Amino acid sequence: MVVAGEASGDMHAAFLVEALQRRDDRFRFYGVGGEKLRRAGVRLIADSADMAVVGLTEVFVKLPFILKVMRQLKNSFPAEKPEVVILVDYPDFNLALAKAAHRRGIKVFYYIAPQIWAWRKARIGKIRKYVDKMAVILPFEATLYHEAGVDAVFVGHPLLDLIPPPCSKEEARRIIGLKEDVTTVGILPGSRPGEVARLLPVCLKTAEIMNRESRLQFALPLAGALSRNFVEDVIGRRGVKVAVVDDGVYNVLSASDLAIVASGTATLETALMETPMIIIYRVSLPSYILGRIFIQVKNIGLANIIAGKTIVPELVQTEANPQRIARVAQELLEDESKTEEMKLELSKLKNKLGTPGAADRAAQIVCSMLGEA
Repeated sequence: MVVAGEASGDMHAAFLVEALQRRDDRFRFYGVGGEKLRRAGVRLIADSADMAVVGLTEVFVKLPFILKVMRQLKNSFPAEKPEVVILVDYPDFNLALAKAAHRRGIKVFYYIAPQIWAWRKARIGKIRKYVDKMAVILPFEATLYHEAGVDAVFVGHPLLDLIPPPCSKEEARRIIGLKEDVTTVGILPGSRPGEVARLLPVCLKTAEIMNRESRLQFALPLAGALSRNFVEDVIGRRGVKVAVVDDGVYNVLSASDLAIVASGTATLETALMETPMIIIYRVSLPSYILGRIFIQVKNIGLANIIAGKTIVPELVQTEANPQRIARVAQELLEDESKTEEMKLELSKLKNKLGTPGAADRAAQIVCSMLGEA
């Protein structure tokens, strides 16, 4: 069984499934994921896009469906008899499933660990009790888990296998159909429809404000399960032109002089591409208030967390408004020394994330759990 509850988890889970299939084509998989897991040959009980939420309160809207999927997965144990349950990120759901699997004597492997270093450290007790092996992707996580008695291995970050060879801004702009000599701003408003519905209008208003001051062009890569019609419908209500690019996140980042990025995995992708950025984050007010109470880290952006300092501007909640974002963006675009300093700091992050091959190393752990070479 494989369970990945969000778009980034679906991608990394698919790479792990493919790595396992390369080792033994007799493996069979079922569970929860998105299109990438489906293409990798996983029989899906539910689509992860229907389970994705942002913020602490938004989960209540989808709670009935999420509970239904949980029941289906638990009820599948007697008939499917999985030898190992592979859980990818999505901690609240997956830790409950880990408990159910453990009670049935099924081995539990967790890939991409819950971020106990950020909030809800008490979850470590459940992890220690119900997870047999864990593969972590951030260098400091292995130490934290080892100290708590969890069998955790740092396998490197899976994004290292995705970052393409560098190409010039002009070449990337040509590939995605932009003018080669115009300052370009990438817009990455997230991968979940609810998140995009909340952040994309803010980004578009920001683009309108910036366009009054400078000659710019804007590009948005479609992410996750987002449909082009959905995104273009939101863009169509605004008076700014944005190039919507299918499967083009790395081309958009290569083409961009600056990116406006929703907090999440995309911030680390942007960092690894060494593209200067502004991180934005907005959720419902109740979610924000609860987050302020429970979240235990200074920064929200992975680039800043891994760097151990603020190297990228973070605009959170009320600060993530079009006027403020536009002002910070213009300052960065007009001050080459600031963007060059940011790019230098971003270039240092890659060395902290291990080496390519995370999925293969994770697959080796799964095989060892099954008693295979």
